[in-house]
Amino acid sequence: MAVARHEHGPVAALSALASQVHPVFMLPPLATSLFGGLLSGGFWPLVAALHAGAMFFAVYTAHVKDGYVDFHVRGEDDDHPLTDSGCRMALVGAGLGFALCTAALWLLVGPGAALLTVPTWVIGYTHAPQLDMHPVGATMGYPTGIALALLGGYYAQVTTLSARAVGLAAVFLLLLTGIKIIDDEQDYDYDRSIQKRTVAVVLGRTRARQFALGLFGAGLLGIVGLSVALPGIPPSAAAAALVFGAVAAIAQRGDPETATMLLIRGSYLLLAVLVTAVWFRPLA
Repeated sequence: MAVARHEHGPVAALSALASQVHPVFMLPPLATSLFGGLLSGGFWPLVAALHAGAMFFAVYTAHVKDGYVDFHVRGEDDDHPLTDSGCRMALVGAGLGFALCTAALWLLVGPGAALLTVPTWVIGYTHAPQLDMHPVGATMGYPTGIALALLGGYYAQVTTLSARAVGLAAVFLLLLTGIKIIDDEQDYDYDRSIQKRTVAVVLGRTRARQFALGLFGAGLLGIVGLSVALPGIPPSAAAAALVFGAVAAIAQRGDPETATMLLIRGSYLLLAVLVTAVWFRPLA
């Protein structure tokens, strides 16, 4: 069974499979999973690694399925490194890896940890061709997965959820949804031609950008509010809002590609500041 489309042999097969690991989109779910565990106040490394592993396989599933649908089913992409059968094999392997990590979480932590983890794979597998044709599914699939990664990483450590975990998950959902709306502006003409109803297509570029900026504002106010109202989130966490807000102020003037690039990096900075605040508590 051929795995790679352009070359043959085990090295080519591994290279084609590895091509579906996109660090820009892969790192945030893993980092957010670990941040959720850190936020809980208790950190069992084995459980944290298992949950992060589950997130890896869920996102890998999304990448493979998206590429498979766009190239082998819809014919939208010009090229893809995996054959049809290679995509199917990768999906089976990722599904098996996810199942093993989730089963281990069930055994070590309990059914709640597994039940909170499973939806991330469902979102990844159904992103294409089901969710990505609807404005809510196309826009909020990845942000919802990030929010679930935080909640799952938190729950896996302490078998409960708290207001601070739910609040920060909501903040990530708002901010990343705004980024995805701006990112989808890049494909506005093409998406409109195939009747793919992203937020940019439904609202138009200008109103979609305004809506995204409104989501940023709500998310940043949420961070400040949580840092003031909840004891589990130190006051220094409010600095994350200042950092991301500064990046967003610069990004909103740029074209969709530049703005998306800046905002993604701004989200990395936001997470770094939150981790620093929670871990070191500099103002405690």
